[in-house]
Amino acid sequence: MTQSAAELRRTLGVTDAVVIGLGSMIGAGIFAALGPAARAAGSGLLLGLAVAAVVAYCNATSSARLAALYPASGGTYVYGRERLGPFWGYLAGWSFVVGKTASCAAMALTVGAYVWPGQAHAVAVAAVVALTAVNYGGIQKSAWLTRVIVAVVLAVLASVVVVCLGSGASEAGRLDVGASGGAGGVLQAAGLLFFAFAGYARIATLGEEVRDPARTIPRAIPLALGITLVVYAAVAVAVLSVLGADALGRAGAPLVEAVRAAGVPGLAPVVRVGAAVAALGSLLALILGVSRTTLAMARDGHLPRALSAVHPRFQVPHRAEAAVGAVVTVLAATVDVRGAIGFSSFGVLAYYAVANASAWTLGSASRSGSSWSADSGSGSGSSAGSTSDADSDADSDSGSGSGSGSVARVVPAVGLLGCGVLAFALPAVSVVVGAGVLGVGAVAYGVRKLRAR
Repeated sequence: MTQSAAELRRTLGVTDAVVIGLGSMIGAGIFAALGPAARAAGSGLLLGLAVAAVVAYCNATSSARLAALYPASGGTYVYGRERLGPFWGYLAGWSFVVGKTASCAAMALTVGAYVWPGQAHAVAVAAVVALTAVNYGGIQKSAWLTRVIVAVVLAVLASVVVVCLGSGASEAGRLDVGASGGAGGVLQAAGLLFFAFAGYARIATLGEEVRDPARTIPRAIPLALGITLVVYAAVAVAVLSVLGADALGRAGAPLVEAVRAAGVPGLAPVVRVGAAVAALGSLLALILGVSRTTLAMARDGHLPRALSAVHPRFQVPHRAEAAVGAVVTVLAATVDVRGAIGFSSFGVLAYYAVANASAWTLGSASRSGSSWSADSGSGSGSSAGSTSDADSDADSDSGSGSGSGSVARVVPAVGLLGCGVLAFALPAVSVVVGAGVLGVGAVAYGVRKLRAR
């Protein structure tokens, strides 16, 4: 077997996978997204959080079912290719790589803004270089570092919740759920908050490095998402009870303003450190996910095949990681990526739209224990056998007339609709730029096909 076709080493268990997912989700988003979401939704902030959670749950369920059948690096790039056809897999991979590369730069600059605002770009570059080196050393080192980061961030967020809810400034009346921003504001808030939920994709993209992926991934994704939702809801309620929707919408650093309003200004520096650490955790996991999708696309020739090489010692896609790190370093050094958050959300929602469409084709196939067992024993995550098994199961489901196949399709249908609605509820600039970039990717795919012919 050549190096470019070599498999990655399966070393991650359920706990490691959950931690990587938490490190992706419980990151800088909760420190930064509450303010813009409150500005959009007003008193409907909690409604926006609920909508984002429902769409995220549908996406997570679809991703978990697909990852059990196709436990290979690449996530929805692989699922779309196998279930819908090569173009849709490519479009999902393109959406993920482009959108998440912008997210990497945004997280790096967030680190710089909290650590040393006057030299944010320099700090961002240093962060990217350091974390790329950590990922280059092997997936277990990344999982260990992510575990430490998650513990620190959870401790900071727990302190914010306790301080806010235990202070005299907390008022239950500020939690009245309304929709002062209108339905459009609630949906836009949901789209912005969805950015903070999207990290569970990282678990699926690491499918080739997880032990017993057919059981590990379906357990890890809902666990990570459930823990994240509880944490986000607690933080949102605590901050709203102290600041209210209007003040929260005006706050540049919502959690810092909340602890100050609660009468504990001494906790503000700790919150700033927690935000920087959270951004580092998100950046670490983002580089992991983007490099693995780059690996999968390079294996299929959609990106230069040289990027598919796996390091003989560390068993990581070292060239893909180096390439991603280099691109993000350039962006972090030269670009203001505040607007890239909306663009990234558009790309991520397009990515999950393909995931839900792919899961819709399964019917109740992936509920079969025999299908999961067969795939988990395949070792390489080859999709050839699993595709035929899944197709035959799906066909039998659709022909049986039973309700199980229909019920299994409700979740991906809701997820697909939710992704489309939230994507087009984002600011107009984000929608236009995002659609334009996806169009460029589609044209590039068509050109490559014509040349191949």
